[in-house]
Amino acid sequence: MTTLVALVLAGLFTFLKPVHEANEALYNKKAILSAVATKLDTPLNEMSSKQVEELFANSIDQKVVKQNGEEVTEAEVVAAGYKGGKAEHVKIRKEKKKSDEDRLLPFYTYTNKKGEKSYIVSVVGNGLWDEIWGNIALESNGSTIAGVSFDHQGETPGLGAEIKDNSSWKRLFIDKELYTADGEFVSVDVVKGGAKVGDVHAVDGISGATITADGVEEMLERGMAYYQSYFEKIKK
Repeated sequence: MTTLVALVLAGLFTFLKPVHEANEALYNKKAILSAVATKLDTPLNEMSSKQVEELFANSIDQKVVKQNGEEVTEAEVVAAGYKGGKAEHVKIRKEKKKSDEDRLLPFYTYTNKKGEKSYIVSVVGNGLWDEIWGNIALESNGSTIAGVSFDHQGETPGLGAEIKDNSSWKRLFIDKELYTADGEFVSVDVVKGGAKVGDVHAVDGISGATITADGVEEMLERGMAYYQSYFEKIKK
């Protein structure tokens, strides 16, 4: 009986694996597009799976880069263990285990119907209980945040999990600046007790979730810094 059950479970796993992978890929595409939610003609939650796939295919250009600003070929991405070879296939939580110079960094360019571009990058860090990660969208100047989407492995519902669930808090990042007027990279602080009015480099923290909020701040500062060389390259 034990052998039979094991065979049945193995068969189900094999049969359902393509479905699971397709669902995971769709979830990832939605997370990436969520960072530019304010720029979409139709809200993501009103789109069918087919519409999401079509929007991603037609509006997103994908590249994989390294910290030194070099682009990585699809063959090199496949050689790193990612079947498909595109940015959407790179698992940033897996890359987190590598040294900084060896990490593969997904880089997306979203172009709307008017031809306006936004850049989306992926970041990963640590929350209170486990890893946190997200996608950060920037305006074409490479400094102004256009939107964010965050996710987590095991933050507390109603507290740290608010980085994913609280839409109002995520909207606080829109129009914040990663660079000063002099071009110095300063990222965005997440301030316990609330950011100063008019501070374009800070947002309010999350009540009762100081460690998770600190994790978001550290993730942004370190994660966005990885892309600086590439942004400098494409601005030339």
